[in-house]
Amino acid sequence: MSTDPLPDALLGPAEIRELAAALNVRPTKQRGQNFVIDANTVRRIVRTADVRPDDVVVEVGPGLGSLTLALLEVADRVTAVEIDDTLASALPATVAARMPTRADRFALVHSDAMQVTELPGPAPTALVANLPYNVAVPVLLHMLEHFPSIERTLVMVQAEVADRLAAAPGSKVYGVPSVKANWYAEVKRAGSIGRTVFWPAPNVDSGLVALTRRTEPLKTTADRREVFAVVDAAFAQRRKTLRAALAGWAGSAAAAEAALVAAGVSPQARGESLTVEEFARIAENKVAAEGAGQDAQAPKAPAVRSYDTPHEEPGR
Repeated sequence: MSTDPLPDALLGPAEIRELAAALNVRPTKQRGQNFVIDANTVRRIVRTADVRPDDVVVEVGPGLGSLTLALLEVADRVTAVEIDDTLASALPATVAARMPTRADRFALVHSDAMQVTELPGPAPTALVANLPYNVAVPVLLHMLEHFPSIERTLVMVQAEVADRLAAAPGSKVYGVPSVKANWYAEVKRAGSIGRTVFWPAPNVDSGLVALTRRTEPLKTTADRREVFAVVDAAFAQRRKTLRAALAGWAGSAAAAEAALVAAGVSPQARGESLTVEEFARIAENKVAAEGAGQDAQAPKAPAVRSYDTPHEEPGR
């Protein structure tokens, strides 16, 4: 089977509008739909993503298929996840019509990406997507969590979101997305995309973010949920010191301070100065924090019968 590029297979502005008209599709703000109408841009995305002939690529939000076709030019297989009923039903026919020799290498999953925990065929090795602006970070983190086989990721997101994802500790835009993405991967900015390559043109610029999965997971005895709980608490009140910001998470300010000191982090520090490794160390010391919190309470609560003890809240 030939894998040579097919120069006329990709979608341009006229083809995008014809497809949309035939399907009676109008991009909606509710789903953050902005379709790429420039073939050079999607090929640039594929190059920047370092898609290889043996890659199994998962794409989220393929829309009318601009990036899908460019991925199929290079990758071994492409699986697209699309939530929109009309777009999902039309995409296989578009692939078959424009790239018939590669159609058997394409699979469609008609679902909300946030609900997808398994994919058909071989495990994905790469994630490449033009993510809807309104759900970009949750979708990215969900895919990285549930598909550990994904080694390389390139996503196009709103420029501001791209900056946040790739921000380093100490940056003004460093926050929850920065830390959580770094839990899974090394993250960097990989380019900018202008507004004119989209239909309709968005009111903001877009950016490319490249993520390379950590070859070894972060060394910590805390699990992901425990670390992410610390991160969420630390940034919920950005201007507060960690001693104050983590008081609710730890049970008291004294308990938070105990955990921070045990982790080698200043209680007067703020979340935006910490690395993901430091957040993990704080999570590891939650036991010490709980102990300090109990010592700080006076008087001690009377013992209760085991069947009176309230159940732990789910997910905690």
